Amino acid sequence: MSDKRQAPGQGSYDIIIVGGAIMGAATAFFLSDDADFDGRVLVVERDPTYATSSTMLSTSCIRQQFSTALNVEISQFGADFIKNLRTHMGGDDRVPELSIRSFGYMYLAGDAAFADDLRASAAVQQAAGAATRIMTPEEIAAAYPFYNVDDILLGSINTVDEGYFDSVAVFEWCRRLSRERGVEYIENEVVAMTLNAAQSKVESVTLASGEVIACGKVLNASGPRAARTAGMAGITLPVEPRKRFSWIFSAERPLDRDLPLTIDPSGLHVRENGGGTYQAGGHFGEDPAVEPDDFDMDFSLWENHVWPLLAHRIPQFEAIRVTSEWAGQYAMNTLDHNAILGAHDRVENFHFLNGFSGHGLQQAPAMGRGTAEFLVHGAYRSIDLSPFDYARITEGRPLVEKAII
Repeated sequence: MSDKRQAPGQGSYDIIIVGGAIMGAATAFFLSDDADFDGRVLVVERDPTYATSSTMLSTSCIRQQFSTALNVEISQFGADFIKNLRTHMGGDDRVPELSIRSFGYMYLAGDAAFADDLRASAAVQQAAGAATRIMTPEEIAAAYPFYNVDDILLGSINTVDEGYFDSVAVFEWCRRLSRERGVEYIENEVVAMTLNAAQSKVESVTLASGEVIACGKVLNASGPRAARTAGMAGITLPVEPRKRFSWIFSAERPLDRDLPLTIDPSGLHVRENGGGTYQAGGHFGEDPAVEPDDFDMDFSLWENHVWPLLAHRIPQFEAIRVTSEWAGQYAMNTLDHNAILGAHDRVENFHFLNGFSGHGLQQAPAMGRGTAEFLVHGAYRSIDLSPFDYARITEGRPLVEKAII
């Protein structure tokens, strides 16, 4: 965070959103789009460059290949929102017309247990209308001859509304239109919260610049910092920052067709990036929680893990060169790898939008819309997102999502 902190324009807001990246921005947009809501909204963002946010450091892709039907439905709305962004934003001619570069996700199974999981998940996805199909090794080799499939039992792929999209454009237009409609964004940081005597409501938040701001409701949209934000209200939240590494590389001999976002049995993933370049990512070995400002790169991973794995799966990638590399973070829900939404059971005006475990960017349109509905109307009016309610955390009742990358 820079030394430049902005004071809010008011001393009280109906809704204060802690975190202005994609989740906070999507919620702010849908709040501004709700004709029944005319309250004041403040978005507090500690770093408006978003340089180390999960939003900016993601793979910018969307998929429908999840193990739960609700997550499939959420991504289907996400795809519709992307492809019809201008319509969803009121037909504003300034809003770009976007598309999805649907090269698909290719999950590769190297053992019988994961093959069974892919078959079961494909049935869930197909029942929800997704175009997922299971491929034998022979079918994979015929369609994508660059893969080594000697140790592969089957693959799962969907090339309809799965692949790359311009996530920065979606993010920027959510922010821009919500601001034009009256949502206030400031560069600052929430450092404390004051509860009422009964400990049942957040009465105010304190900013790093010293202002104490009264609030009607607080939304925790602070990504990998979510547990710290919840802790200010005396709430325990099982969300941890987990480091993920990415590499952009060029190939001496580029592939002759699009490379699906391939999830290798090793845990490595790699996708088409365009112009003879590709993006790989993942983590290797143990996966400890880290500090939310830890973005140190492990430069040994490329030589020791990534390059050998790439060359094994795609022999044409034996001659490649890294052009950039970085570390980002997942906001990992350690209970079940799924989102945490809704209001707290004790601190009734503290709301969650947390724990997306690596699939938040693509889910932001549906989650932002649903959260705005819940904040304004007290219920979900489009997709029923109540299975993600915080209550399952206190009850120890996981809603497990197996398709985590």
